Amino acid sequence: MKTDPSPSPSTQARCGSVAGLWRYPVKSMMGEELNATEVTNYGLLGDRKFAVVDPVTGKVAGAKNPRKWGNFFEFRAAYAEPPHTGGKVSTVRLTLPDGTTVTSDQPDLAQLLSKALGREVTLAEASGEGAAPAATAEEYWPDMEGLDYRDTVVDWELPPGTFFDLAIVHLLTTATIDRLRAEYPQGRFEARRFRPNIVVATGPDEQGFAENDWIGHAVAIGDQVRLRVTGPCPRCVMTTLPQGDLPKDSGILRTAAQHNQVNVGVYADVIAGGTIRRGDPVTLI
Repeated sequence: MKTDPSPSPSTQARCGSVAGLWRYPVKSMMGEELNATEVTNYGLLGDRKFAVVDPVTGKVAGAKNPRKWGNFFEFRAAYAEPPHTGGKVSTVRLTLPDGTTVTSDQPDLAQLLSKALGREVTLAEASGEGAAPAATAEEYWPDMEGLDYRDTVVDWELPPGTFFDLAIVHLLTTATIDRLRAEYPQGRFEARRFRPNIVVATGPDEQGFAENDWIGHAVAIGDQVRLRVTGPCPRCVMTTLPQGDLPKDSGILRTAAQHNQVNVGVYADVIAGGTIRRGDPVTLI
């Protein structure tokens, strides 16, 4: 990470404040909401550190292909102890759909996960090394106007050494949620549908897809963390799946496709790490 010089106050524009922080220890499973977290070169510490892998194909399994894997959102993952920079990888506690709790370090984990998913799987840990071979995942595209593909499954490579889709941090504003809700009032638009890392509460004067204007700029969060917003976050079938009390709803994805080129939120890289907390100011710099 490179620490940029502090910009002068005249070049800064307050965007809002941190309203939510989310970490997902196991890719595609439900995660944990946080009050504070460390941010490193690989995003929120411990985020997408693990993934379920098909040992036959070597591909990462997940909610992007629900026809094959069922609903990954019936699984929940949380760290038994909060991870710390430079420390040993914390044990992850996984709750299976039937309520059974297992841990990432128990010897029969693969067997229990395989039984719960109905296919042979293992739990893999991301190396965090950019030189490591890139993992491959698969995604089902529903038959919906506005998507790049329709009614087909495609493969794509994850960033080397990680289990992230395209980038390591996902930001989402409340302005975007409000805009989507206005376009499709019968839909249940909540931040958790989109699995962001950082939810930014914007002011009442901010309307529309606010974070689209952040692309190509840097944002400061609190006193330490600086992120570079690299591009929009294209959404997929995961947003339409049932999740807790949220119903299955293809209108969620269709609305994003019709009104924001299927994007909800933005992706970012880390310029400078540190600690972020709920309530921290978010400033465009």
